[in-house]
Amino acid sequence: MAEFLERVNSIVWGIPALVLILGVGLYLTVRTGFAQFTLFPRAVRQFFGMFRRKKRTDGTVSPFQALCTALGATVGTGNLAGVAGAIAIGGPGAIFWMWVCGCIGMVTKFAEATLAVRYRQKNAAGEYVGGPMYMIRLGMPKRWHWLAGAYCFFGVIAAFGVGNATQINAVIGGINQVITAFGGTPTVRKNLGMGLLLAVLLTILLSGGMQRIGRVAEKLVPFGAAGYLLLGVTVLILRFDAIPGAFGAIVSGAFSPRAVTGGVVGSVFSVLRIGVSRGVFTNEAGMGTASIAHAAAQVKHPAEQGLMGLLEVFLDTIIICTVTALVILVSGVKIPYGEDVGVTLTAQAFAFVCGDWTTVFLALALCSFAIATVLGWGLYGARCAQYLFGTHIWKWFVALQAVTVALGAVLQTGTVWLLAEIVNGLMAVPNLLVLAVLSPELIRLTKSYKRKKADTSAAGGTYEDIHQRQPL
Repeated sequence: MAEFLERVNSIVWGIPALVLILGVGLYLTVRTGFAQFTLFPRAVRQFFGMFRRKKRTDGTVSPFQALCTALGATVGTGNLAGVAGAIAIGGPGAIFWMWVCGCIGMVTKFAEATLAVRYRQKNAAGEYVGGPMYMIRLGMPKRWHWLAGAYCFFGVIAAFGVGNATQINAVIGGINQVITAFGGTPTVRKNLGMGLLLAVLLTILLSGGMQRIGRVAEKLVPFGAAGYLLLGVTVLILRFDAIPGAFGAIVSGAFSPRAVTGGVVGSVFSVLRIGVSRGVFTNEAGMGTASIAHAAAQVKHPAEQGLMGLLEVFLDTIIICTVTALVILVSGVKIPYGEDVGVTLTAQAFAFVCGDWTTVFLALALCSFAIATVLGWGLYGARCAQYLFGTHIWKWFVALQAVTVALGAVLQTGTVWLLAEIVNGLMAVPNLLVLAVLSPELIRLTKSYKRKKADTSAAGGTYEDIHQRQPL
């Protein structure tokens, strides 16, 4: 099964996929006037300004809650296990291509969040819903509407794999490291027991819908991210003299991987493929999933929430993933090139510098990240299922998520990661196509926002008021 999935993965993440992801991202970068640079200062100001925002209206969440929900889905095992696996399989050079993917992905996610708000609707429960499926249905010709269904089909599958099983699997692995460190012995029965406890907890949280998920995410994500970054910065301070060498290995390994990995990784294209695929796995730019969360934000103009999408990728890939990569490279721990060691390598790197106690801390951080990720992806999968089957499907979907949590506790890591990467690639295709088709509308919204002459000022009232008078 693993060999078969590896062949499928190499096809899904072959040259066409890389050209599509990077090509659409570069196209949007040029069309928006390099928004990741020109709008970045405004995104930072808006981020800090969100703490002074008024309470949300019915059917929406605050922009900060939407951002934390999206960040919760992206800041997960990909930042710990995914980065470590990228270095082990592709060498340090894979991180360089993750940076490239992240820089381009900032614009891609800006486009996703902006268009998600532009094309959102209210469902039968009075909640704002949006995402690639609504962008396709409301913005593209009818002959392409089948892509909305295809996207939701892949989204439901991904919610059980990339957004659930891989997260729980990594959590169980981290907890087992703690058990081993204190002289215990991990067993399948213990793993299943932990999975059942997590299943009960996540069922309670997911049953509360988008607003409960948003409230939990805005508390859980900042706490976990701040703690992890503090520990990472501590390691970098202690190994400050090795940082220049780590950056050198990243840059040289991107173009001469054989020289850095001792011949284990010899193809620049393989390093590029691994870097981009793991980059998309960590920040989800190009997949369109985060736009489902951003669509529910209470904003006056779609591009306002687009800025949060831009900032989301920066925090996830440029900050957190870079800290993880540098910790591994400066720690002095031996990197088993050619093996996907997952979160184990990250834990070893922290322990090598700061001691075995960091294993406990990392397990707690991983649990925080993974729970937030399962919540975020639970929302994404439920919205996709609701698009396909109606709003009533939410309870059934939550029940199936609980079962997957329990099963994820005893699955094999390698197979789960392969499935995750395959589905990621399949989801990206319809999303990137709709972004390219709707780019004229994106440019119009971006220009109006840059001129500070948004539709709300021109026509009076809120953005939703305007588009209720002017149906999509």
